[in-house]
Amino acid sequence: MNDAQAVPGESLLPASTDIFTIGVFVLIALFAIAAIAIIVSGARRKRRRLAAEEVVQERIEQAEEAPPAPPQAASAPPAPTPERTAPVAPTAVPASPPLPPPPAPIAAEAPPVVAPETQNPADGPVTQLKGLGPKVATQLAGLGIVTVGDLARLSPDEATRLDAQLGAFSGRMVRDRWLEQARLLAAGDRAGFEAVFGRL
Repeated sequence: MNDAQAVPGESLLPASTDIFTIGVFVLIALFAIAAIAIIVSGARRKRRRLAAEEVVQERIEQAEEAPPAPPQAASAPPAPTPERTAPVAPTAVPASPPLPPPPAPIAAEAPPVVAPETQNPADGPVTQLKGLGPKVATQLAGLGIVTVGDLARLSPDEATRLDAQLGAFSGRMVRDRWLEQARLLAAGDRAGFEAVFGRL
């Protein structure tokens, strides 16, 4: 009997076949784990987005149901002037030296700057909204929308017509949720705005 007949058939296969098979199974397992992780992460992000949208909707509904702010109290009437007494006859006054010329007029002070916290956000420019820059603001101004309040007062049909007139910026109103942002700010709900859309 020669040496070739003494070697069994299984030993003729290379040992690398087993390693290759194991490697393929490991790769499949890794891909499966990665796919599951992506699905779980996407589901969590979707839940967070839906929760945020519910919060925004609740705050918009609360703002719409809130009673309007009471009108400011009218200013108090001016105090009555005291009655004048009978004029007194002038007495002779000795002559005095002439008065010096009056000093030069002082320039009027600039009006105080109103801090953003005290300013009504509804009266602010539309550029306060996230995703709305100066180019779109210029285009909106040409269509009569200048302040956040102007945008917040639009009905859904008016908003759709306005969006169609924005040309290259059409679709941004829905994508960046300008109406939701404007309504929160117009209602004075800065905390609700920042909870959903970030710092103002």
